[in-house]
Amino acid sequence: MLTEATSDTADLVQGGDLALLGLMQLVSPALPIGAFAFSQGLESAFELGWVTDEASLGAWLEGVLGDGLARCELPVLARLQTAWSQAEGEAIVAWNDWLHANRETAELASEDLRLGASLARLLGSLELLPSSPALPDDAGYVTVFAWAAHVRRVPTRQALLGFAWAWLENQLAVACKALPLGHTAAQRLIERLRPALVTAVDEALALRDEALGPVLPGLALASALHETQYSRLFRS
Repeated sequence: MLTEATSDTADLVQGGDLALLGLMQLVSPALPIGAFAFSQGLESAFELGWVTDEASLGAWLEGVLGDGLARCELPVLARLQTAWSQAEGEAIVAWNDWLHANRETAELASEDLRLGASLARLLGSLELLPSSPALPDDAGYVTVFAWAAHVRRVPTRQALLGFAWAWLENQLAVACKALPLGHTAAQRLIERLRPALVTAVDEALALRDEALGPVLPGLALASALHETQYSRLFRS
């Protein structure tokens, strides 16, 4: 369970065993926050014929990772984790608002808010919510994840790697259900994209504030079209 460290382990250094286990729990597909219900526009890309097989899926994921996560969620996650560690309430609200402003469709905005609310409810049931500063009322998933990583003493770089890994696993799970993509092919894509996850984290940690912002017109269009797609398995 996501329980508080006991007094005997309160001085555990960052990167220790409990921090690693806490990160593994946060990024587990078994975490009950409903991430499995969202495809982030990928289901629409299947319907449109933009992604049709293992090769085109790999290209799509590399594009979203490099032009999206590496420029948006990952660098802001690092900033939010720092803000939580320093109890900078204004910075937390500002970056949370920045993320909301960069959700280009109603579905992407709804996904972020729903996952954030689900994770916050889970943390609340485990008495792990922050008190001062508190979570913003409209805290998105990245904002709540940053708090959870902070309270778990997960080093920032590992938190970013874990977040990116969870995104990749979820996208491949979507493909296995809707493309369809075989599980062996999914593992090949993991092998192909693992180095790209590391590169994305390196780039995210090096970006200055003024360089942030996703460049994903294709994903935005796919997500917008998904809102009226005739047949859907996923909520985004």
